[in-house]
Amino acid sequence: NVWWAVVVGEMEETFEGNAGSGASDTVPIQAGALKKNSFVVIKGFPCKIVDYSTSKTGKHGHAKANITGIDIFTGKKYEDICPTSHNMEQPVVTRKDYQLMNIDEENYCSLMDDKNDTREDLKLDPAGEEVHKKIFEDFNNDKDLVVTVLGAMKTEKIIAVKEISS
Repeated sequence: NVWWAVVVGEMEETFEGNAGSGASDTVPIQAGALKKNSFVVIKGFPCKIVDYSTSKTGKHGHAKANITGIDIFTGKKYEDICPTSHNMEQPVVTRKDYQLMNIDEENYCSLMDDKNDTREDLKLDPAGEEVHKKIFEDFNNDKDLVVTVLGAMKTEKIIAVKEISS
């Protein structure tokens, strides 16, 4: 009896550990319920659907969904075809605005949210990202800026900027 209790305890602990790690990153959604401009995980990447169509196959076949999505972080295009009855993963996508306090010499941003909590873990890529280049230039011209951070599947990126009018 004692041995059984230990095994059950280990199993429960292991299960909880696995469930917690990725549980809030995505939610299941039926392929047939997806629409254009919604989000879906294609080949492991969070994508915004730019093209979606369904096609009926043969006499006894299943309806198929043809999904084309653009990675929300890299802009890379991904395609997938699957039966409309199958479950796919939909990424939980967050957007949050932060006031830009500083940019250090390695291009890390010092950001503050509306609760005055700060973070310094997001880096600008002024050479590769047009928005990041604009943030860098505007900040160096002493403009007060608010940046929008997009988050999904344990990845975050600064995707937009607006100037705070005094």
